[in-house]
Amino acid sequence: MTNQSAMNGISRREPHFVLVPLTAQGHMIPMVDLARLLAEQGARVSLITTPVNAARIKAIINRVKESGLPIHFAELKFPCAEAGLPNGCENVDLIPSPYYYKAFFEATNHLREPLARYLRAQRPRPTCMITDMCNPWTADVARGLRMPRLVFHGPSCFFILCTHLMQQHEIYDRITDDFEPVLVPELPQPVEVTKAQATGFFGASGWEKLRSEALQAESTADGVVMNTFDDLEHTYIDLYRKVIGKEVWTIGPLCLYSKDLDNKAARGNKPAVDHQRLLSWLDSREPKSVLYVSFGSLVRTRPLQLIEIGYGLEASNQPFIWVIKDVERTSEVDKWLSEGFEERVSTRGLVIKGWAPQVVILSHPAIGGFMTHCGWNSMLEAVSAGVPMITWPHFADQFLNEKLLVDELRIGVAIGVKVPYYHLTEDGPSAAKRDDIAKAVSRLMDKGVEGEQRRKRIKELAEKATSTMEGRGSSVENIARLIQYASKHGNNDSDQEEE
Repeated sequence: MTNQSAMNGISRREPHFVLVPLTAQGHMIPMVDLARLLAEQGARVSLITTPVNAARIKAIINRVKESGLPIHFAELKFPCAEAGLPNGCENVDLIPSPYYYKAFFEATNHLREPLARYLRAQRPRPTCMITDMCNPWTADVARGLRMPRLVFHGPSCFFILCTHLMQQHEIYDRITDDFEPVLVPELPQPVEVTKAQATGFFGASGWEKLRSEALQAESTADGVVMNTFDDLEHTYIDLYRKVIGKEVWTIGPLCLYSKDLDNKAARGNKPAVDHQRLLSWLDSREPKSVLYVSFGSLVRTRPLQLIEIGYGLEASNQPFIWVIKDVERTSEVDKWLSEGFEERVSTRGLVIKGWAPQVVILSHPAIGGFMTHCGWNSMLEAVSAGVPMITWPHFADQFLNEKLLVDELRIGVAIGVKVPYYHLTEDGPSAAKRDDIAKAVSRLMDKGVEGEQRRKRIKELAEKATSTMEGRGSSVENIARLIQYASKHGNNDSDQEEE
């Protein structure tokens, strides 16, 4: 009894963070990294998840338990049946068709009361909530428990700032043509986008209610946590902090929190390939000779476009690793792969069918380039590994991320796609042709002056990314400040909550 009381006494002095990610791979992966980073710095953490998503990161959960880190993975039942979703549809990448997207986000609202019940039962009471901006329903939960609530932004600060300024100046309301070029207001240099490329989250027609709720929840939050680092986006971070008038903690790149190879391999999902066999294949290649091709967890490349990518990679004569997701494997694609393509490229190409251990791949010395959809996690992983990129944006934050990468940081080569993925038709032309792909690969992997300068710039950024997560780096200091904030502002008094 005495020991238990002592433990409770210690716990009351420790901040207890509640992390509520959106159940999408690109949102959950950095939140899991953040949970471990906070716990390693002495905080308690409850990470809210669901059974299907917990099963996906079982290896990580087991490692956390073995390490003794004070992290609890709280599994809440995802209300598939109540929302009219197929059983087990607990992650955005499991949504079987666009028809179910709105139902999925409406389903997350049903987690409000289960989360509140879980938090009320905690002793001592959690002190601070960090919630994905796509979960505006958490605002009511935090308010009811008199708990500070911080919004977690997974995308780049550049994207968040641009879309915030577009909303603030009502640019979207004045545009009738989705492809009319407009300038983002208030930026220190001109940035031109179209509405189709920069709608922001929930910007499509029919999503007005959720967009309004998300903006309201963000405006009432106590601050913002971002997976970026000061040396990468310094100008935009400062301007964003000024525009919203709140504290902004930059705590990335979160992909660098762990140096352990097995931890890197287990991030996100169970890999479809043994990472030791993968490393052996990479070890046999020349330094910086291999192109890695992957388009994240949500992009579903159409069969004709996949085949066009394959022909482009074949024509490039460059060694490559190409990731094709299980959901993209139609009979047409499998037949094309097995009846000639894989045999023709067998001496220099590796096709991974399923989930790939991306951080393991990108951090290998043989990787010299990355063809990416411009998702922010992927971009940070490439920057942290010092790997220049071919940019092929599809939707959401990706077109603005491309502008930051290509125009501002000058560490990428644009493949030239201008139309968002969801504007393309199933039987329409490919967004990028094989010749575009081969030319972009040749330009990125070029050994001339342009290529060397690009590699030099990203190597310098990689060194800054590493230093910001070590010693007295800015992100390390910001994590410490975040924990101090929760210790100071958190309220452990269980009696002081709204009825």
